[in-house]
Amino acid sequence: MAELKRITADYDWAAILTLLRTSFAYMEGRIDPPSSLNKMGAADIKAFAARHILLVIEDAGAPVACGFAAPRPDSLYLGKLAVAEAHRGRGYLRQIVDAAEGYAAVQDLPWLELQSRIELTDNHAAFARLGFEKTSEGRHPGYDRVTEITMRRPVSR
Repeated sequence: MAELKRITADYDWAAILTLLRTSFAYMEGRIDPPSSLNKMGAADIKAFAARHILLVIEDAGAPVACGFAAPRPDSLYLGKLAVAEAHRGRGYLRQIVDAAEGYAAVQDLPWLELQSRIELTDNHAAFARLGFEKTSEGRHPGYDRVTEITMRRPVSR
């Protein structure tokens, strides 16, 4: 049975990195600029987790879904959301987002926020099904075109 956990101590960072890389592999050649994940190693994931809330869903002791969250002045920012392909369609993304919403409510933050690459319209639709709406567009440094969108969802009180 899958179990959602907040990781607050040491973890198998290589397993999280593998989950992220395999989950994001379909983006290769599809997004520009390339994902910053390509430059990260297990030690980078550990350092990233030390600065963020890390939510993981495990199945048989192995991570099959994860998401990182970081408080901002008016929102809880969600990033590096990933679900292993073999475990998609089970509501794991919703579980992670709903758990993050609980952390946002405790911190009295009115919004959940995330960014998605402009090319990933299937992701935009998945986030919309979870209650997120597009609020703005942005550009990566050095680009003269839109490369990402920001989406927000209000935190239930």
